[in-house]
Amino acid sequence: MMGRHMCCFIFFLLWQAANGDVSYSFQEEMKRGSHIGNIAKDLNLDVNTLSSRNARVDAAGNRKRYCDISLSTGDLIVADRIDREELCGEKLSCVIKRDLVLENPLELHPFSLHIQDINDNSPQFNDEMINIEIQESADRGARFVVEEAHDADVGQNSVQQYSLKKNDNFILAATGNTVELILDKELDREKQEEINLLLTALDGGSPQRSGTVVIHVTVLDANDNAPVFSQAVYKASLPENSPVDTVVVTVSATDADVGVNGDVTYDFGHVAEDVKKVFSIDRKNGEIKVNGRVDFETVTSYDLRIKAKDGLGLSSYTKVTVDITDVNDNVPVIYVKSLANPVPENVSPGTEVGIINVQDADSDNNQKVHCSIQQNVPFKLVPSIKNYYSLVTTGQLDRELVSDYNITITATDEGSPPLSSSKTVQLSVADINDNPPVFEEQSYSAYVTENNKPGSTLCSISARDPDWRQNGTVIYSLLPGEVNGAPVSSYLSVNGDTGAIHAVRSFDYEQFRSFKVHVMARDNGSPPLSSNVTVSVFISDVNDNSPQILYPGPEGNSFMTELVPKAAHGGSLVSKVIAVDADSGQNAWLSYHIVKSTDPGLFTIGLHSGEIRTQRDISESDSMKQNLIVSVKDNGQPSLSATCSMYLLISDNLAEVPELKDISYDEKNSKLTSYLIIALVSVSTFFLTFIIIILGVRFCRRRKPRLLFDGAVAIPSAYLPPNYADVDGTGTLRSTYNYDAYLTTGSRTSDFKFVTSYNDNTLPADQTLRKNTIHYFPFVSITITNIFTV
Repeated sequence: MMGRHMCCFIFFLLWQAANGDVSYSFQEEMKRGSHIGNIAKDLNLDVNTLSSRNARVDAAGNRKRYCDISLSTGDLIVADRIDREELCGEKLSCVIKRDLVLENPLELHPFSLHIQDINDNSPQFNDEMINIEIQESADRGARFVVEEAHDADVGQNSVQQYSLKKNDNFILAATGNTVELILDKELDREKQEEINLLLTALDGGSPQRSGTVVIHVTVLDANDNAPVFSQAVYKASLPENSPVDTVVVTVSATDADVGVNGDVTYDFGHVAEDVKKVFSIDRKNGEIKVNGRVDFETVTSYDLRIKAKDGLGLSSYTKVTVDITDVNDNVPVIYVKSLANPVPENVSPGTEVGIINVQDADSDNNQKVHCSIQQNVPFKLVPSIKNYYSLVTTGQLDRELVSDYNITITATDEGSPPLSSSKTVQLSVADINDNPPVFEEQSYSAYVTENNKPGSTLCSISARDPDWRQNGTVIYSLLPGEVNGAPVSSYLSVNGDTGAIHAVRSFDYEQFRSFKVHVMARDNGSPPLSSNVTVSVFISDVNDNSPQILYPGPEGNSFMTELVPKAAHGGSLVSKVIAVDADSGQNAWLSYHIVKSTDPGLFTIGLHSGEIRTQRDISESDSMKQNLIVSVKDNGQPSLSATCSMYLLISDNLAEVPELKDISYDEKNSKLTSYLIIALVSVSTFFLTFIIIILGVRFCRRRKPRLLFDGAVAIPSAYLPPNYADVDGTGTLRSTYNYDAYLTTGSRTSDFKFVTSYNDNTLPADQTLRKNTIHYFPFVSITITNIFTV
């Protein structure tokens, strides 16, 4: 027998069982945190990886674990109160099986806990007093069975011996579970009708515990036969979930006595209160019926002690063993032991994202479970150890297509009929920056009118990124570049958040008409992804340039004079006004008008050609000196204009030319000319605009290009505007005509030029004119310099 000091001593015994499990033996009722054994050492596990592998003790279903593992040391420690009597009852061997689960990779190590009994329960009798009725005629040596004491402990800690307080009539005989009073001296009811005996039950624990009961003996007249059961042991089989009042078994006992001495009644002997909640016994006929819920998963068998008693107190006992058979009444239960949530969308197929455990409380085939996923999702269950499954990916995940999955797992057992259950696992897909921004259009075009205000919005670009949060946040920026030798940032700017493109400065159509920039859309991921798009900016023209008259030149200290032969007929080409407009389109469509002339009926000018011709034959009465004031207008809205003076001399030779200084107008005539021009323009604006549009459409569609000027006109290169070129045929000159002159002998104050014509499609101001050999004589250009006072 162990000493008292050994009861608190914690010990464990490690050995390998037949199935290879690790086993530990320790006493019940140990304090929480008490050391059981170092399972990491016993299983050759690396203690440093226990935490990262989520090591834990797992129990099937909702059962208690009773122990846990220290992740820092690998020790098994007590986690809950362990009462051997509660767990195993009267069984001598009390074993708890648990599993040690590790992840990454998944490992399952079963181990057993052998719970050792300590002497923490005292022997107890079923009743506080035992009543025995004995006939006075009982012979010496007669034996009377007494119900034994019950001790919840087992082994040495259970009831080991009985003692009877010394008395005159009885001695005690205890063999195994049978306790008998032996009549050592005959009874005499007339001397002593009642006898009280004190019976003590002692266990073998240390310290020793005991329990007592008073045996009240009533001395009766002779009843010398006790009831006798038909069987020493009754056996029955009962399906679980049997309804109430189901007859389990019927016990039967007979008594050879007659009358009251032969009336037998039945009752339970020493059984637990929980058993009385499940079964009942009919006191008259001995039927044992179901009185409560029978559950195979709770108790698989019952041992019932039944007592038969006759009318005068003699009794006997029998044993009834009821085996509970399993019925498939438990659906499989699905447990999610671990789950990686969310899962990055770039995980490779076959990656383990969760561990599923399935438990069924039934037995045999009713306990075998199949687990599956019926949905069309990129996940599957892979059977692992025992009833564990790994949830793994089967394909590439794409958060932009599916961001969340509801995975329904179905577990079905092999019972008849089969039972099944389902559990839905919610799994989110974490975003990865795997999509660059994509512009809504392949390229963008922006249209802006010249002379725009700086800061005005030209257009807006937009790019979409299907990624999430910062991975899908788009930022816009201009790519470095140059436009006409200047940084692109000096022309445009882009709003980084909205993609709106703004003009940094005002544009001039006459400097450039279009340019391209490149805009980058970049997301905010790590690393960031980007894409580019081309934005073409087109500048439209505004009528902001007045016509420039190339010929005749502006008045100053010298003026140009044209000679007209006296024999000129009506329709003869006299001269030509040449003008250009830096604008384009209809803003550069020019029209020519004579606003004042010395003889209004003598000359006319081509509306669009600028050619000055005679309207009739020249007569002797016509003034030799003719002055024309010509207005050149463009077709813009509003229209801009310029004027020039044309001096003509009607003469066949210079000898007839009078004092040339008289050609110039006096101050009075100049003022009158200005007044006439203003009045003419004011009165005729509407009418002339209408006529110009009609004539312009008519000439553009129906007339073929013609030589605008066939006469002799001197156009010094100084009259051409800088960088002028007629673009796209939108200017006044359909074909460019350039003129040069050659000096001849004559007056010292005059330059006579024979004129040649040049025809080029485009004439830049800084290029040298090419000359043709065709000469025109009828008209002579005279340049008179600084010889008259104007």
